[in-house]
Amino acid sequence: MEYNTQREHMILPEYGRNVQNMIAFAMEIGDRNERNRAANAIIEVMGQLNPHLRDVDDFKHKLWTHLFVMSDFKLDVDSPYEKPDREVLSEKPEVIGYPKNKIRYGHYGSYTERILKEIVRENDPRVKEVLLNSMANFMKKQFLAYNNDAVENNVIAQQLSDLTNGELVLENPDTLMQTNHILKTFGFTPNKRNKKGQDRDRGNNNNNKNQKKFVKKKY
Repeated sequence: MEYNTQREHMILPEYGRNVQNMIAFAMEIGDRNERNRAANAIIEVMGQLNPHLRDVDDFKHKLWTHLFVMSDFKLDVDSPYEKPDREVLSEKPEVIGYPKNKIRYGHYGSYTERILKEIVRENDPRVKEVLLNSMANFMKKQFLAYNNDAVENNVIAQQLSDLTNGELVLENPDTLMQTNHILKTFGFTPNKRNKKGQDRDRGNNNNNKNQKKFVKKKY
């Protein structure tokens, strides 16, 4: 018995050993025209074995690339595409540095801080005031998205000032949107929460009553 560990290494196992053997056979064909016909036949088989590649842009090009890779770039045939280069395919991409921005308040995110910095640079007082109020309401929405409990407007005003090192000050925090109105935009209100709690308690009380009735009847 011949084990897979004793067989030739499969470069792309997803195509199976039969395709690998077909490619090895095609490489031994002496006549170039016959070898080209064999290569096109193998491409058709590869496409049938991996129908999901049809959803990939230019999937035929991908199949031909895989064909050359599985032949260790030794198959000499006329491809409709440029023959891939071994060094280019094996080249590792450049490492992308992970951003290490320090976020003071995680629930606001880094983009909120960037926008606030742009508002600080705004020269028109009217535009600056409009942007400031809009961002304050947006910060309140972000706060409530992570914490369904009520939040005081003074807290939002203080955190906004902290994020801008005191350069932006919300003069009248009471003008911010009401908490209940913001919670409704998330599909959650304190009334709904209370109603759910009441329904749950009512259901528990009914269960307790039914259990007492059952005990009285039985004994």
